[in-house]
Amino acid sequence: MTPLELAQRLARPIGTLGAAFYFDPGTVEAAAALGINVYEFYGLGRGGVLGDVDVATVRDAFYFFHPRTIDLLWRAAREKADPVEAARAHVAAAYAYADRTFGAVPLDLLASTARATRAVLSADPLEVHPLADGYRRVPAPADPVHDAYLGVIALRELRGAVHIEAVVAAGLSPAQACYLEDVAIFKLHGYRDEDVPAISPALEASKAGAEVATDAAMAERFAVLESAEREDLALGVEAMAGAMASPVPR
Repeated sequence: MTPLELAQRLARPIGTLGAAFYFDPGTVEAAAALGINVYEFYGLGRGGVLGDVDVATVRDAFYFFHPRTIDLLWRAAREKADPVEAARAHVAAAYAYADRTFGAVPLDLLASTARATRAVLSADPLEVHPLADGYRRVPAPADPVHDAYLGVIALRELRGAVHIEAVVAAGLSPAQACYLEDVAIFKLHGYRDEDVPAISPALEASKAGAEVATDAAMAERFAVLESAEREDLALGVEAMAGAMASPVPR
C-alpha cells in the first residue's frame, strides 16, 4: 500500500472515528459534571488543548466554523469552565468512550496502531498545526486502547489542518468549503440561510482539487512509515471504526 493509497483509504474513517466521542451519552455526562452542555464541552475540550487562549486563536484553529458559533463554543463557555481543565476532561471522555467501544479489537493491533500514529505525528513540524500539536502534548497513555484512540484523534486534527491549508490555497472561503462538503455540515458549523454562497463549476472544481491536495499532504506524512506499518495502521483504524457499529466494552 502506498502512502497515497493509505491517505485515501483512511480519510473517512479517521474523520468519523476521531469525532465519535464528541456527543456520545458518556461525554454528555462528563460535560454536565463540569457544569456545561456537551456543545460547550466540545468547544472548550477540543480547543482547550491550545491552552487558555483568546477567541481569535480558536477561530483560526476551528477555521470552518462561523465566528458566531465560536463565540458560543468558546467565549461564552469559557465563562463557565476552565479550558485547560475541560481539555483534560475531554481527553478522559475520549478514553472512556474507547473503553466502552473497542473491547473486541485485539490489543496488539491497537498497540501497533498507536505506534504508527505516533510516528506520523512526531514527524510533523511543531507550531504549524496547533490542534494536532495540542493532542501530541497529551502524555502518551500506557494503555494501548487509549493510546490508539488518542493517536487517531490527533491524526484527525492533522488531516483537518492540512485540509485548511489546501482550502486556503484553492481560494475557497470557509463557508464555500463547508457548503460544498455537505449542507448539513454547513448548518452544523453555524451558517444560516443568508450565508449560503453562490456555487459555480469553478468553485466545485476548486473544492475537488483541495481534497486531492489534502490526500497528497497526508501521503507525505504517511511516507515516514514502512509498508508493514502502513498496513497495520489501516487495519487498526478500520477495526476501530468498525467497532463503532457494534461496540464491545472492555
